Amino acid sequence: MPGQRKTHSRKTASPSGAAAIHEAERYLANTYKRPKIVFTHGKGCVLYDHRGRAYLDFLGGIAVNALGHAHPRLVRTIRREAGRTTHVSNLFHNPYQGPLAKKLAKWSGLDRVFFTNSGTEAVEAALKLARAYAHAKHGAGKMRILALENSFHGRTFGAVSITWPVKYRQPFEPLVPGAEFVRLNDTADLESKFTDSVCAIVIEPVQGEGGILPVSETFWRRARELATQHDAALIADEIQCGLGRTGREFAYQRFAGAPDIAVIAKPLAGGLPLGAMLARESFASILSPGMHGTTFGGGPLVCAVALEFLTVVEEENLLANVRARGAELREGLAALAKKFDFITEIRGEGLMVGVQLSVDGNPYVAEALAQGVVINCTHETTLRLLPPFIVKSAQIKDFLRRMETVFAKTKKPETKTADAAHAESRRARALAAAR
Repeated sequence: MPGQRKTHSRKTASPSGAAAIHEAERYLANTYKRPKIVFTHGKGCVLYDHRGRAYLDFLGGIAVNALGHAHPRLVRTIRREAGRTTHVSNLFHNPYQGPLAKKLAKWSGLDRVFFTNSGTEAVEAALKLARAYAHAKHGAGKMRILALENSFHGRTFGAVSITWPVKYRQPFEPLVPGAEFVRLNDTADLESKFTDSVCAIVIEPVQGEGGILPVSETFWRRARELATQHDAALIADEIQCGLGRTGREFAYQRFAGAPDIAVIAKPLAGGLPLGAMLARESFASILSPGMHGTTFGGGPLVCAVALEFLTVVEEENLLANVRARGAELREGLAALAKKFDFITEIRGEGLMVGVQLSVDGNPYVAEALAQGVVINCTHETTLRLLPPFIVKSAQIKDFLRRMETVFAKTKKPETKTADAAHAESRRARALAAAR
């Protein structure tokens, strides 16, 4: 009609790769050191950059993309729920929170679930629950929290307070009081520090950022005994190693005793932000309305996707694939270790694998990217491999072939940093104790 302004629908075009990199470097906080590559899309275990080049993804978004990229069942679920509602707040029920909590209780053997947006928030919830339980049962003096050397639990104040590397803690001190560290797999050190003043001990059954280091059966069992003896919470941090990554629903299920509290996140909603704290009824019953909460945690869209993720893992028997492909990967890497003397050890379980080097690992990560492979390096000297659960045998072989080229072509670093040498020494002692 005359006098009315015409409106036009307009799609927002994606910026070019160069523009996206320039604007990121200009406007983002300086918290990550990134190569000048923009990943634009993916399919299965393959990522594509802004130039159209394909990469074999053996990092999986740091254990997030357990079903790879653009999994059709997750895509359908996201599209369906985005057309319904993405958020209603936790003042009301939504159709998927209850069913997802039920499935997680079945997978874990625990009783109650609190949903969060991330792993670090799940850790915060677990620490608050442990303190609340201890205060209610024993008074405010029971407040110490034990964590392990080499640990990594997140970036918020509580989580970083129980994270071992000094570089993560020191810039933000003073941190939450009461945190203390135990040497990994050292039961004598554990026993000397575990007193009636301890309200919780937090353990990654397999340390991820710490270098793919497994906790020993002996250490876990003693931690379980001491937690029971002192009425403290044994908290399993399964954010990286849980939900199928090791070939079990939860990594702690290789041990005899279950935790009181477990925290999960990374793969739970297939790449969308969702975490959770799971707890025994005896601990969870301490919580009452208003004691803790979240605005976004457990919204209908992310919970629907998480339900679909867990269902796919079950229906497609992906835990068996994780175990089989993981065995192939470790066997192939062991063969490469015989050819390259700077590979000192292959560690891990399922599709959570660490390649220990005697030199700085970062040049190998850079060369891997040049060869079309995405991996990363943690603790300076450990190459970390976290491929999707759907990875095929042919892709394992392709990866091994490319990595042989990476190891052969990369100029071996002459020295490693003092920090890396210290970390490797720590890991060696931990592994010796585990054996």
